[in-house]
Amino acid sequence: MTESQAGKGLVLVVEDERPIADLVRMYLTRDGFGVHVEHDGAAGLAAARRLRPVVCVLDIALPGMEGTEICRKLRADGDWTPVIFLTARDDEVDRILGLELGGDDYVTKPFSPRELVARVKGLLRRAAGPPDSPVRTLGPVVLDPGRRQVTVDGSLLALTPTEFDLLGHLLGRPGRVFTREELLASVWGYASHAGTRTVDVHVAQVRAKLGDAAHLIRTVRGVGYTADA
Repeated sequence: MTESQAGKGLVLVVEDERPIADLVRMYLTRDGFGVHVEHDGAAGLAAARRLRPVVCVLDIALPGMEGTEICRKLRADGDWTPVIFLTARDDEVDRILGLELGGDDYVTKPFSPRELVARVKGLLRRAAGPPDSPVRTLGPVVLDPGRRQVTVDGSLLALTPTEFDLLGHLLGRPGRVFTREELLASVWGYASHAGTRTVDVHVAQVRAKLGDAAHLIRTVRGVGYTADA
């Protein structure tokens, strides 16, 4: 276990490969974050519950408990702390499962530690949200960017930070069709080569949570998605 404190908030890193964990810790610390490192799944889950980090960086293949299971348990607790998964390049099934369980993003190994720091900062920047953005309404769906809340017919939805940002982006311009590449660039903040499957998984998750209002997020075949009443 390694821990350091800094002004931008505490990031929990759960990674069993110690050289990778040390490299991630060094770059995050250099950028002003506090860092707490664990090397197995059970200890990582306990640390997430105890420390309430601003972001969790979870390797998927961990001893004792996989990173996807840590994420599942946190979401079951009602904990929507942003989660970034670290995955092997060929583990597409695990990546998709991680997103379906409530993960916000993933980085494939080998990766640039600078890119990971940028992803952490991007998640936190989006989670803070623009304070003066107007409330967005489409049918029974009301999205309040300032309060980071979404309701459907008055009932509050539990969304991950990325799910909230995706829905907010679509509701920001109702009827406008966004390509998957545009959504990746605007919501996740990275280029299309990262893989558009991420967008599809998150759209499916948002639709599932919208329930009877899921039809408001429409697929435009061969192009992308739009929010339209």
